[in-house]
Amino acid sequence: MSDHYIVGVAGVLASLLSLVFLYYNFLVRCRERSELKRPASTEAPRGNREAVGTTDIIIVGAGVAGAALAYSLGKDGRRVRVIERDLNPPCRISGEGLMPGGYLKLTELGLEDCVEEIDAQPFHGLVLYKDGKDATLPFPHVAGKLFHNGRFVRRLREKAASLHNVSLEQGTVTSMIEEDGTIKGVQYKDKSGRLSMAYAPLTVVCDGCFSNLRRSLCNPKVDVPSHFVGFVLTNCKLRNENYVTFILGESSPVVFYRISGTEVRCLVDVPSQHVPSVSDGEMVHYLRTQVAPKVLPELQNSFLSAIEKKDNIRVMPNRIMAAAPHPTPGAFMIGDAFNMRHSITGGGMTVALSDVVLLRDLLRPLHDLSDASAICKYLDSFYTLRKPMSSTINTLANVLQKVFRASSDPGMQAMQQTCFGYTRLSGVFANGLSAMISGLCPRPFSLAFHFLAMATYGVGQLLLPFPSPKRLWSGAELLWAASSVLLPFIWSEGVRQMFFPLTVPAYYRTPPGNKGRNV
Repeated sequence: MSDHYIVGVAGVLASLLSLVFLYYNFLVRCRERSELKRPASTEAPRGNREAVGTTDIIIVGAGVAGAALAYSLGKDGRRVRVIERDLNPPCRISGEGLMPGGYLKLTELGLEDCVEEIDAQPFHGLVLYKDGKDATLPFPHVAGKLFHNGRFVRRLREKAASLHNVSLEQGTVTSMIEEDGTIKGVQYKDKSGRLSMAYAPLTVVCDGCFSNLRRSLCNPKVDVPSHFVGFVLTNCKLRNENYVTFILGESSPVVFYRISGTEVRCLVDVPSQHVPSVSDGEMVHYLRTQVAPKVLPELQNSFLSAIEKKDNIRVMPNRIMAAAPHPTPGAFMIGDAFNMRHSITGGGMTVALSDVVLLRDLLRPLHDLSDASAICKYLDSFYTLRKPMSSTINTLANVLQKVFRASSDPGMQAMQQTCFGYTRLSGVFANGLSAMISGLCPRPFSLAFHFLAMATYGVGQLLLPFPSPKRLWSGAELLWAASSVLLPFIWSEGVRQMFFPLTVPAYYRTPPGNKGRNV
């Protein structure tokens, strides 16, 4: 009887202890979950404890990349401080077209309403005109957006500033604060001109194509192959209202697209060594005599009226800069400060927003940003993971700007004719090109396939109806022109990262402190 009593008491005690243990375990797990949800914080160095602890991430620049990143990080609970040199809406003749792939990234960030209430115009593809013929490249499934760049950026900034943990201030960052090889923050002049300092465990630089900080974070080799001459046409209609119009010829390509219900943007691509002066009237003369005759008849009157207003004409350099980062603990770069491609295909914002999504996802599992060296090594994977989108759009834009601006070189002229003829094949050929241009098919191998198919098509056209020595030579010139244009850009993107990213060790890096492989 006593044995049963002892066993019964022991059983009760064991049950009670089990309940206590389970309850304790439950409390521990709840505490761990609450800590995971808590915004990242770091302990400030001595002397700057309060300044450092109030900010998790500093963002330099509030353009498309900076404002979108600030909003996405703020939504994740980060305390973000954005410093922008000019908070007035920018007035630019670029950044006016968001490709379908970029619009999907904008939606993924929860910022799709930023293209609402700004008179944005949908567009469904591109149409090319050459020698009285046309070729249409429709986008599959998703439409892009055309708008005033300043209105779009203003909406992005408003969205970011609406978050209580995101501060947006006007100031010019003059330098970064470095201690023992690690970036601790930035030094800047505020709106009143007073010199101030801001501290955070991570500083993200995305201050655009004119960045004065990039030299310490990357190897900037900027090429300016051409300039866009831009102006606005009013009260006119495009032949294809929902398409961006490209007019190809022997000299500069001309682009038309609608940026509002009443305005059409015209961009003329002019080689950098031949840019006429606007102030002394040379530009107006050039546009009237060299460009106007190529313009579609229904646009000529509006074109001629627009160029007579000198204050309507603006000139913007088209910059190309391959991504060549210097990984630096405590600092990071995205946007045009880090990587630029020719603006002819309008892919810059798509690359920028894709980079924002990728960086946000990489930072999400990091709940402590204090170990700058470990985070720098972990974020090295960003440069490989971004390659499918960035290398496809970069290479395509840089190659097409050379092809569309055909020179006196017979090989390049044949290349332009081949490209135009290839787009007229429609089906998988035109759809494949439009999917890459739109950012919906970020696959370098698809890019390689289409250039190979295009070269094969071009050589085949030159050899028909039967080969001859002259035709064989023309085919060789075409192949040489194609390879001399394509291969340097592929080399600058990195052959291994572009086509074989799985062989790059950084591809497999895991967050610091997480179990798993960390190469």
